[in-house]
Amino acid sequence: SRAYSLVDSSQVSTFLISILLIVYGSFRSLNMDFENQDKEKDSSSTAGSFNGNSTNNSIQTIDSTQALFLPIGASVSLLVMFFFFDSVQVVFTICTAVLATIAFAFLLLPMCQYLTRPCSPQNKISFGCCGRFTAAELLSFSLSVMLVLIWVLTGHWLLMDALAMGLCVAMIAFVRLPSLKVSCLLLSGLLIYDVFWVFFSAYIFNSNVMVKVATQPADNPLDVLSRKLHLGPNVGRDVPRLSLPGKLVFPSSTGSHFSMLGIGDIVMPGLLLCFVLRYDNYKKQASSDSCGTPGPGNISGRMQKVSYFHCTLIGYFVGLLTATVASRIHRAAQPALLYLVPFTLLPLLTMAYLKGDLRRMWSEPFHSKSSSSRFLEV
Repeated sequence: SRAYSLVDSSQVSTFLISILLIVYGSFRSLNMDFENQDKEKDSSSTAGSFNGNSTNNSIQTIDSTQALFLPIGASVSLLVMFFFFDSVQVVFTICTAVLATIAFAFLLLPMCQYLTRPCSPQNKISFGCCGRFTAAELLSFSLSVMLVLIWVLTGHWLLMDALAMGLCVAMIAFVRLPSLKVSCLLLSGLLIYDVFWVFFSAYIFNSNVMVKVATQPADNPLDVLSRKLHLGPNVGRDVPRLSLPGKLVFPSSTGSHFSMLGIGDIVMPGLLLCFVLRYDNYKKQASSDSCGTPGPGNISGRMQKVSYFHCTLIGYFVGLLTATVASRIHRAAQPALLYLVPFTLLPLLTMAYLKGDLRRMWSEPFHSKSSSSRFLEV
């Protein structure tokens, strides 16, 4: 009963969904690398090469400078939302809804491709200056728009969670960490950012800035539009205020409280998981090309078989569990990255040192090479 009181159904849901999002987003990212490699092979007469930093223009690779300044930019954005939320809430809600629509369409795309494959060709349909799209892309976008509209009308937490899941998967799939050095810089900076704004912001601003921004609902754009156009008291006035999809929330079995986890606590460790998954695949291809060259002599064969992805994923689970228990014991919001960053980075650094991969992983570990594209079995 003691364990159940610490971790209830809402926390279990948070655990399962966050881990599934990270795993799915990481494999979507790896699959995108394989697809880009196949396109390069088809469009060039020379042999394609696998590169951890994909050449696709839609993919953003974070460098050292961006990793250092991202926590500063996040802090500025947090202060803007804290001081000027009433002024920018409608614009921010609309921008978030647009991004969530695109992200959720990306999340639905594999399912729509599976559904439309038997009954429609994969030829793209032209929409003039808007571009060319397949039937699966049109279906996923239509479903995403429909879900966003229902969310705006109802404000239901489950629909908000669905949009937040789409944002998590899209960010993990389209953003790359090129090396372990950049990963350490980014996660260490975000750890300091998270700890400061959760624990120490109240001493400066007389309020917990992080919690207030994360939990403050925004005016519904339909309500604002109705008031601006003077459409009457019964037109667009009964819509609820919207809790923005910057977090995952799950109700407890009794409905007495919600468990909340910010999408940054999923995406940022997820980027590290995505990096180590790509490195595991790169190392697997390298070992197959070298006919199974053994690792360092002081490392057992069992240790060599343990993947970095599994090690880091277990660390993420333990860190999330520790953060949950700490929040229930202290009965206050906890900076999740305070627990997630050490429990993911430290085991990864230790294993990389023991396996002799630390120097290669630290700085630009992916090098061009000719190999066949294969999915890593996990």
